[in-house]
Amino acid sequence: MAGLWSFTGRYKILHMTWFAFFLTFVVWFNFAPLATAAKAELGLTDPQLRTLAICNVALTVPARIGVGMILDRFGPRLTYSCLLIYAVFPCLAFALAQNFEQMVYARLALSIVGCGFVIGIRMVAEWFTAKDIGLAEGIYGGWGNFGSAGAAFTLPAIAAGLSFLAAGQFNWRLAIALTGVITAVYGVIYYFNVTDTPPGRVYQRPPSNAGMEVTSKRDFWFLLVMNVPLVGVLGLIAWRLTKLKFIGNTVLLLIGVFLVGLYLYQAYNIWQANKPLMTGVKRYAPEDRYKFAQVANLELAYVACFGSELAVVSMLPTYFERGFGLTAAVAGAVAGMYAFMNIVARPGGGWLSDKIGSRKWTLAATIGGTGIGYLLFSMFGQGVPIIFVVLMTMLASFFVMAAEGATYAIVPLVKTRITGQIAGNVGAYGNVGAVIYLTVYSLLPQGVAGDKLFFQMLGCVALIVAFINAFTLKEVTGDHTEAPVSVPVPMAVNQGDRR
Repeated sequence: MAGLWSFTGRYKILHMTWFAFFLTFVVWFNFAPLATAAKAELGLTDPQLRTLAICNVALTVPARIGVGMILDRFGPRLTYSCLLIYAVFPCLAFALAQNFEQMVYARLALSIVGCGFVIGIRMVAEWFTAKDIGLAEGIYGGWGNFGSAGAAFTLPAIAAGLSFLAAGQFNWRLAIALTGVITAVYGVIYYFNVTDTPPGRVYQRPPSNAGMEVTSKRDFWFLLVMNVPLVGVLGLIAWRLTKLKFIGNTVLLLIGVFLVGLYLYQAYNIWQANKPLMTGVKRYAPEDRYKFAQVANLELAYVACFGSELAVVSMLPTYFERGFGLTAAVAGAVAGMYAFMNIVARPGGGWLSDKIGSRKWTLAATIGGTGIGYLLFSMFGQGVPIIFVVLMTMLASFFVMAAEGATYAIVPLVKTRITGQIAGNVGAYGNVGAVIYLTVYSLLPQGVAGDKLFFQMLGCVALIVAFINAFTLKEVTGDHTEAPVSVPVPMAVNQGDRR
């Protein structure tokens, strides 16, 4: 990574890709820093604002799965460019919304933009080798993930600066619209400045794009089980909307029937993708197999780290105000340190995964640190020196984001030709975790006691996941730069990439 600042070759691809991810996060989180102004203008209630926060991560779950399949088929260059251009439409719709219902629909459409992270994972993996892929993916994820903080730091100032176009009022609508326009323009720039693979290397595609490929019959059934939460969480969001009387019980029932049908359709596609395996027509050579349990471990890891990050970002300033007696300004500044740590912590987790020699134990240790950090949040309160609060926040957030980096230092090494689908499923589980955490948080008692219970829950989940990964995750080997090998094996054996 010595040429990181050269902006040539693979480093140019890395910089252009992390900035694409940065813009998707600016769009994805462009409402939070402007919510107060929107609330005042449209007369929104606190429960409605919480519902918009849940809607903001709703369709990201199926979108990350779908986009993983699309990018494995069409490549990250075209897929990322199309997503960036798409962002302008829901941004404009949200900026023009006149009531809560319109905001919900626009926010659901905007939540699809949150799947952009998955695309860059494969793009970076195609350009970097196994010895530095953790650091490269960490830079991509960490610097891009900083888009949420970038939105928080810049959009209020932009909205205030544009007030002269809105009769002196805080122009939150135009600020949100601009994020979509800028992102769409960059989508065109991205398309004409990157390629899917380095010169001379062929982009590997899965044999079927209908569903994820597995290499054993046992893993087929395991995959079906692990897909249940990906559909079930959409039902949880629908249930939450009934509590706000946004939809009725009849609509909830219809949504439930639709989700059952959606799951069965997904199961059918997975069957189609793996039919030769399940009917005995195809078997895999030992070097071409992978264990889906590895993917399941990474999915749980991402629930514990990224899922909790999404949930914590939405409530941390309020917790610091209520729990530590800080002013709103100071609480917001301290909470900003949580997101700011993405710049160094996520690349740091990837770098540690590259250098320590055990990606498994790096992941287990960082998730364990995440759990301990959250438990610390639940132990202290008013009277604690501000410097201690800052250090505690930085320490906890370091482990959270280092765990994210360590997770995606492993994802590209599980199975090359379905990296997009694996990254999509793992990323989707992060959003599943966020929705579940935010739903539980909405049901807890309001105030400091409920906040402390929330952090205790996050800490316990992280420690359990760390234990599971420590004892069940296997070390991975492999490299996207390895060429596919031809192994003479009996009938219809898939000739995939070496593992």
